[in-house]
Amino acid sequence: MTVHSEKRVIPHRPEELYALVADVRRYPEFLPWCMAARIREESDDALAADLIIGFQMFRERFTSYVELDRQNLEIDVKYAEGPFRYLTNKWRFLPHPDGCEIDFYVDFEFNSRLLQSVIETLFTEAVKRMVKAFEDRADVLYGRPAPRISGQSATQS
Repeated sequence: MTVHSEKRVIPHRPEELYALVADVRRYPEFLPWCMAARIREESDDALAADLIIGFQMFRERFTSYVELDRQNLEIDVKYAEGPFRYLTNKWRFLPHPDGCEIDFYVDFEFNSRLLQSVIETLFTEAVKRMVKAFEDRADVLYGRPAPRISGQSATQS
């Protein structure tokens, strides 16, 4: 079992970050190890997606169901098929005076003991790189926020 939970404040609007994470078809453009993405089915509040992930000699395809709750700015990912024994992933985007607090949770286990052991040794660094990739992508899409002066609130000019 591999679990990671993280809360982080990012200086972008919650709606922007929700839209970024919900746009699964664009993941190969910026997300480390994501080699391809294909949307099988899509509606306003859900999608089924195939992702191909690759790392060193490993290359795996998996399918997940993504529940999109635009009103509450939440995204739930549930595993459908592929190399995992299970996979659960949840994103929440909460308003914060400095932009958005991202509440991120992932829990998974690969069927392959070899792949699981490789991932476990690299997991913490891999998750940090993935979260940073989303943050960097937000800067590219929505502009890099101006640095804040210490003590200045988000509503001051």
